[in-house]
Amino acid sequence: MITEILRYTAFTSDPSGGNPAGVVLDAARLGEDDMLAIAAEVGYSETAFVTEGDAAARRFRLRFFSPLAEVAFCGHATVATAVALAERTGPGELVFDTPVGEIRVATETDGQGVGRATLTSAPTRSRPAEDAVVDAALAALGWARADLDPALPPHVAHGGNDHLVLAAASRARLAALDYDFDGLGDLMLAHGWTTVQLVWREDAGRFHARDPFPVGGVVEDPATGAAAAAFGGYLRAIGEAGEAGEATTIRIRQGEDMGRPSELLVGIDPADARVRVTGQAVPLAA
Repeated sequence: MITEILRYTAFTSDPSGGNPAGVVLDAARLGEDDMLAIAAEVGYSETAFVTEGDAAARRFRLRFFSPLAEVAFCGHATVATAVALAERTGPGELVFDTPVGEIRVATETDGQGVGRATLTSAPTRSRPAEDAVVDAALAALGWARADLDPALPPHVAHGGNDHLVLAAASRARLAALDYDFDGLGDLMLAHGWTTVQLVWREDAGRFHARDPFPVGGVVEDPATGAAAAAFGGYLRAIGEAGEAGEATTIRIRQGEDMGRPSELLVGIDPADARVRVTGQAVPLAA
């Protein structure tokens, strides 16, 4: 069985940046073991598989696999797949049926010919994280309570997957990431977190993020669309999503500390539980 595996990097227009994803546009004949084996061979944090599709209706069924397991939702692989499909079928809206429900993605091409996609997330929600859980995460990270920004309290945020959100008090604390891979991974598995989203607020509209992903067999993700969506819901829940009652867009810079800079635009509407995450994607050489 010959399967074409495409490679894209998402949330960047530069092949040396962003978060690489595998994309298989014709996975109808593949079983779960096949998809997991391909994801492990590709070696990226996630590979997306189109298992069914109606090109005329622009509707497709999408599954995501890390090198270790299936993942319910992956933002950067969704953006990569949407751009890959748009390059073949033309820009416009796509609908993906995923394990977390229907995800709509608007695609376009910018003035330089680079594909761009805006996904509308599953409904987001956020709740305060328990003190004991936060303490366990801080221990695995090698952080102290004093390293946290008191204005952005620890939460478990959901945008398709659960993510523990911890805000660093300084950019230096965020940059110095050296954590207990197995210890944090075990804690994440116990609580069902896909990533731990570590953020630092530069100003009201710009954040920096790092996302450890040991449960997927990856030390860190250079861009995490699902966590960005969850973070948008978190900001809305704690009342930090711009002026009262008005929609706002924030920028998340990620991947800089690992040499793969990425930028994610996150659109937050106080009246809508869904969050919009926008990014570019470009193909990579095989």
